[in-house]
Amino acid sequence: MPGDPASFSLLHRTCKLVVLLCLLHISVSVVFYVRSMDIRSAFVQNQQAHSNVTERNQLTSTGVSSRPGVSSRPGPTETPKDEPGQGPPPRGEPEPEVLEPVVLELHPGKELEKCPETSPLLVGPLRVEFTTSISLEQITRSNRNLRPGGRFKPTGCQALQKVAIIIPFRNRDEHLKYWLYYLHPILQRQQLDYGVYVINQDGVEIFNRAKLLNVGYKEALKEYDYDCFVFSDVDLIPMDDRNTYACFSQPRHLSVSMDKFGFRLPYNQYFGGVSSMSKEQFLKINGFPNNYWGWGGEDDDIYNRLASKGMSISRPNSEVGKCRMIRHERDKQNDPNPQRFNRIAHTRETMHKDGINSLSYKVVKLEKLDLFTKITVDVGKP
Repeated sequence: MPGDPASFSLLHRTCKLVVLLCLLHISVSVVFYVRSMDIRSAFVQNQQAHSNVTERNQLTSTGVSSRPGVSSRPGPTETPKDEPGQGPPPRGEPEPEVLEPVVLELHPGKELEKCPETSPLLVGPLRVEFTTSISLEQITRSNRNLRPGGRFKPTGCQALQKVAIIIPFRNRDEHLKYWLYYLHPILQRQQLDYGVYVINQDGVEIFNRAKLLNVGYKEALKEYDYDCFVFSDVDLIPMDDRNTYACFSQPRHLSVSMDKFGFRLPYNQYFGGVSSMSKEQFLKINGFPNNYWGWGGEDDDIYNRLASKGMSISRPNSEVGKCRMIRHERDKQNDPNPQRFNRIAHTRETMHKDGINSLSYKVVKLEKLDLFTKITVDVGKP
């Protein structure tokens, strides 16, 4: 009945019980919240202490962020004086998305462990765009942890390989800016001990890509005991940082699926664009040929050299191996080589006398710049 005193008393006790349970729940929540705040405060203090140690002991880097993790960094802006990512992109044009390189903390007095086979800093697919301009000053400000000459090594672990990146070059300054902008953060996230060498052909004679790569190999070894060499065209940018610019048990073809070819491998023997070899693999084939003047042929010659020594080509899968090419007209003094097919047919006969053992050149100028080492060389003429 609505007016029953017994029913009213039961309802009253039930309400009191509910209120008490709510108060108990609130009290427990407050206790856990306060404890979590104490833990967070201790964590922040600990991170700040580690950061101070890092700043005092980081001898090769200045102004480096000590924040752990990877943060997003937008693409270049059109105003060189702005920091990358602070200016708005041009209307209707997407802004490239590039992640900021990560610097791990150095623990003084402690022997570093080897870096893992797969870097925990990798993020996978990347957006690569060439629609906005970029300056070397902007790229330098974004990579303050580089040493002169474009050198880097991880500070939180010992890199598994020492990698020299060799770029054959002439009159491609705008392309080089994009390469430096995208590749330096990628290579750092891959936790490589690396250096970038731009081998610039002096003069106006016809271009010789393979000979410049041989020069890069020899000049890089004068500076450091590299055990791996990546040979990269300046106009190719990887679209996935899991495509590690390192060496493997077999020579590695890294630019597997280029947008130029519809993201497909043009033919199974193709070894152009970007490739890597260990020091032992390179010497086994006597390096690259020196007599391919002009465009084409040298990549197939290199493939023939590898095959003749019983080596095979390793590749990442087509997704990881995606890359974009910066569109451009064919360079002057780099016309197709009319002798390339005849030379390719005789690789096995010529490889032992034409290569790193017969290389001749003259260094015209060596420049240690912030982002790379530029070596201008006279490689002669046909």
